[in-house]
Amino acid sequence: MNGLKRILLAEDDIAGVELTLSALKSFNLANDVQVVNDGEECLDYLFRRGQYSEFPEGNPAVLLLDLKMPKVDGLEVLKEIRKTASLKLIPVVIMTSSKEESDRVASYELGTNGYVVKPIDVGAFVNAIREVGNFWAIVNDPPPGCLPNSHDLTGDS
Repeated sequence: MNGLKRILLAEDDIAGVELTLSALKSFNLANDVQVVNDGEECLDYLFRRGQYSEFPEGNPAVLLLDLKMPKVDGLEVLKEIRKTASLKLIPVVIMTSSKEESDRVASYELGTNGYVVKPIDVGAFVNAIREVGNFWAIVNDPPPGCLPNSHDLTGDS
């Protein structure tokens, strides 16, 4: 398989989005990062509703999901993903500022694949994004149902 897999970033903080995109690009980890700004938009993207109804089929290689988002919070998004047959195998990594044990426990009870507390230090944040992106978009070898369609990848066929 040529190219790198698509990442879906669900984050409502513009500075967080910009820093995450910058970190991923600086390490050449993702050719396609789709950004959604709240939980409702994330679900619309995954279910191909509204503005995303014409988007190509295929799930992202990983969803980087913030917990504290407007409209629909990250835990509700995770719950919907895990109860939907076509989405339940998508790796979901919670990326949050919350250090609350209850958030971490709830995330794992709902089936998150990882829980990363966003470091305050910019260098540490960039390194965390690099590690998460490297593992889920390059190293991880998901089953076929998790892979995006070939037209979602860059590189020559």
